[in-house]
Amino acid sequence: MKRLALILALLAAPVLAVEPSEILDDPLLEQRAREISQGLRCPVCQNESIDESSAPISSQLRVLLRERLVAGDSDQEAVDYLVARFGEFILLQPDAKGANLILWLAAPAMLLAALGVGWGVIRRRPQVDTSLSEAEKAELEKILRP
Repeated sequence: MKRLALILALLAAPVLAVEPSEILDDPLLEQRAREISQGLRCPVCQNESIDESSAPISSQLRVLLRERLVAGDSDQEAVDYLVARFGEFILLQPDAKGANLILWLAAPAMLLAALGVGWGVIRRRPQVDTSLSEAEKAELEKILRP
């Protein structure tokens, strides 16, 4: 039982792929680099941050990010540099402006359209007369009474 709990705890813990050679000597800069890299997407893994990905491109991005921070860039300047180089795709949560606004609004718009179509279909259903005729009532009465 203890082994199972240990295995599950290890699986639930975030796996960071940062190599020891990538870690900066300055703990404050390293902390900034970790926080920024958690918001950047691995181009290969797609829904993993570069902090979690072990892909070679993620390693290169982590090194590049740390180089920018050591050079004196602010967090936003470092992110802007990577976005200028790799596009907004590199951001795990891109800004909701410009062309991205269409993507952000597409899902709610499609949901509203689907609800509208469903409501219209339900409202237009023909009303079926479910009342029984006198002959059908008599037949039913014969069946139900022994």
